[in-house]
Amino acid sequence: MLFQRRGFPEEDEFVICTVNKVFPHSVFCTLDEFNRTGVIHISEVSPGRIRNIRNFVKEDKKVICKVLRIDQEKGHIDLSLRRVNDAQKRGKTNEIKQEQLAEKILEFVTKNLELDLKKTYMQLTETIFKTYPTLYSCFEEVIESELDLSSLGIDKKLAKELTIVIKQRIKPIEVEIKGILYLTNYEPNGVEIIKEVLEKANLDEKISITYKSAGQYKVLVKSSNYPEAEEILKKATEEAIDEIEKKGGEASFERDK
Repeated sequence: MLFQRRGFPEEDEFVICTVNKVFPHSVFCTLDEFNRTGVIHISEVSPGRIRNIRNFVKEDKKVICKVLRIDQEKGHIDLSLRRVNDAQKRGKTNEIKQEQLAEKILEFVTKNLELDLKKTYMQLTETIFKTYPTLYSCFEEVIESELDLSSLGIDKKLAKELTIVIKQRIKPIEVEIKGILYLTNYEPNGVEIIKEVLEKANLDEKISITYKSAGQYKVLVKSSNYPEAEEILKKATEEAIDEIEKKGGEASFERDK
């Protein structure tokens, strides 16, 4: 990767590392994004007693670690392997893959324009990193908000070519959350009441409520991010449940895991 961050990481930050040396009671790693050395004590490699540290780490292996402590004066960085769960590993790995994709896009464009990749990268990121933490986060804005790269001070020809390739290779993020809405109403017009409630709950274009079986309705929300999706789901299901109960019915919602 071309991406290199200056200074030190933050405590509690997750970083990708390359294992350099494995000793009986410690592991020395290079923090790939910072080109600095960190140490994992044997107690931070894995929970429980470790008989052979090499059963858990090997030289040249890539690992995701959590930054525990930093001593900038001495240049010491203490890391933990055992305090990183699977979701955090996936998150950091995905972040690295995204940045690698952004660099591949830049590599493709510079090749087509006959530009020097490293020189162009340095010039580009000098501008972009004033506003965005990574190249990918900037490219993502091109997709989500129609960002004009030239407005950041990037050469217009380069900005135009980058925008074309970004739109070809980066697709808008879409997340899904779903569950089952249970609705019953025994009034003579109960069917009509349920129909009206579902129509109101189904107004947002990002939510879909469809019939599953008697008294059960599938709820699906699609959005570009989880917080928004959660808010839409919560609002729709709570309003539907409240409305049904006000009209003498029963209702509940069960979230899919």
